[in-house]
Amino acid sequence: MNRVCKLWGIRYPIIQGGMVWCSGWRLASAVSNAGGLGLLGAGSMPVDVLREHIRKCKSATDKPFGVNVPLRYPEIEKVMHLLVEEAVKIVFTSAGNPGTWTGFLKDRGVTVAHVVSSSKFAAKSEKAGVDAVVAEGFEAGGHNGREETTTLCLVPAVRKATSLPLIAAGGIGTGEAMLAVQALGAEGVQIGTRFALTLESSAHEAFKQLCLNLMEGDTKLLLKKLSPTRLVKGDFMSAVEAAEARGASVEEMQTLLGRGRSKKGIFEGDLKEGELEIGQVASMFRQLQSVEEAMHDIIDAYRRAHAAVAQNSGLA
Repeated sequence: MNRVCKLWGIRYPIIQGGMVWCSGWRLASAVSNAGGLGLLGAGSMPVDVLREHIRKCKSATDKPFGVNVPLRYPEIEKVMHLLVEEAVKIVFTSAGNPGTWTGFLKDRGVTVAHVVSSSKFAAKSEKAGVDAVVAEGFEAGGHNGREETTTLCLVPAVRKATSLPLIAAGGIGTGEAMLAVQALGAEGVQIGTRFALTLESSAHEAFKQLCLNLMEGDTKLLLKKLSPTRLVKGDFMSAVEAAEARGASVEEMQTLLGRGRSKKGIFEGDLKEGELEIGQVASMFRQLQSVEEAMHDIIDAYRRAHAAVAQNSGLA
């Protein structure tokens, strides 16, 4: 059996990204019920809200699901103790040092995966004791690593650096892409953007429709003095570009970003003043689907691509 499927007891090695303002209990439970691994996005949830989503997710699915936790979360200690209290058995960590909390979680029977943007951090994650690593390339939506390494370059580099189960992320939204990264050594995929644009995603309808009409080049990695973030073209992105072009300081950029801007854009649908984050792969999709429909398309495309490669490679 595939190591990713075996590790978490899932049918397909497909993990739904734990995206802020998109990954609530409806999305996570739908992905888990469809055979993948759904993740709640703790990064946009106060502790009491996260508890509510965990309990609702348990009621909506009897399949495995997990929680994605950015390690720079302001109430990280409360979150980690909450996860243990609520008997969450799968945690994906990101944006921080995995050595800080991995031991605490594993001592309490939790399996841990950590998101990395370089082979260096993959090796550190293995040393910290994580059970799997997610190699996330430059194409991904939201917050990115500073290395700006593309997924097709990152995955084989990470595969050489660690023996752990490897999950590829960044620019993956189709079965064909899933097959491609498996050829490079990945054993599973983490998909964010495509699931963010499903019916069950908690993102605002206006945000979904905007992203379903994007063209190639309509996103850009900016905010590099703060935390590199892939933004959708619009008023806020233009303001950020202008500020960065004139050499704005970190303090000026923090003032421009302000507080709650991603909630305003993604969750509340303010396309003018909000911070709009999505991956490059959004330009491939035009239809608002259910999670079940998206999963069916991904698996079907994977099988067709696998058969086509075997037939057309000329190397058999």
